Amino acid sequence: MEGPTPVSALIHAATLVTAGVFLIIRCSILFENSNVLFIVTLIGALTAFFASSVGLVQNDLKRVIAYSTCSQLGYMVFAAGLSNYSIAFFHLANHALFKALLFLSAGCVIHGVSDEQDMRKMGSLVKFFPVSYTMILIGSLALVGFPYLTGFYSKDAILEVAIAKHSLVANFAHLLGCLAAFCTSFYSFRLVYLAFINDTNTYKKYIDHLHEAPILMVLPLMFLSLGAIVWGYVSRDLVIGLGSTTFGNSIANNNFGYNLIDSEFLSSSLKNIPFVCTIFGMSLSTVLIYCFLVSKTAVFNLKMSVAYKNFYRFLTQK
Repeated sequence: MEGPTPVSALIHAATLVTAGVFLIIRCSILFENSNVLFIVTLIGALTAFFASSVGLVQNDLKRVIAYSTCSQLGYMVFAAGLSNYSIAFFHLANHALFKALLFLSAGCVIHGVSDEQDMRKMGSLVKFFPVSYTMILIGSLALVGFPYLTGFYSKDAILEVAIAKHSLVANFAHLLGCLAAFCTSFYSFRLVYLAFINDTNTYKKYIDHLHEAPILMVLPLMFLSLGAIVWGYVSRDLVIGLGSTTFGNSIANNNFGYNLIDSEFLSSSLKNIPFVCTIFGMSLSTVLIYCFLVSKTAVFNLKMSVAYKNFYRFLTQK
């Protein structure tokens, strides 16, 4: 959906796109007393992985963030499918903060480079956009679930309840969720490297007019970045803590939260799987950009190979 960046931020973070997840949470009593929860889990997990895999090859700055939204909605839906509606809601609220931050920061960058949205026509912008770069970095780290940032508390909780629920569908959802975490980490840092770190690939007339966003555009980013850093930590026990009664009778759950108890006592090796996937995605992205900076010929030869072309075509055609 094409639209001005502030509108994109509103749609993806707070209103239109998230309405479906909110509706599932509010209609929890209908879902709990029907036999469709396993379908909800399956479709949520498939969406999380599918959208993140498509995001790997997008070149439009805003499209990468948009596909990331679709992927995160998959997480929320499969959390709801596992009867953990409070965790789905928690991720919904957390996601709103760092996704609005990412969209508005991207808007500042697009505004500064003469409305150019193609990341391949950017590069070396960190010198000109230090504030926007910092904000996108904070938003990306929160999105990938980097420890102690907002996304970490909800995304890891979703994957923990998935592996703690001993059913085939839940374990399949956990596997796809971990693969989606890897893809999310890869494309988030690909965005950072292509737009800010890579050699510049911008037109000279654009470079002459590069400028950081005015204070009026930067001020909301400051508040959102604060939320992206501390909100998850501050609100975790209130919303999804064991025995929390925040939602009272507004959410029905036939399992009484037993799944949440099991997830609290998982071994650390199981709890750290998403973190390992995140670090692996981040590292792979860094290694590839380093290879590109060192030897462009090797990267060009890789891109010309038949296997790479088929893989790239598969992802770009969704």
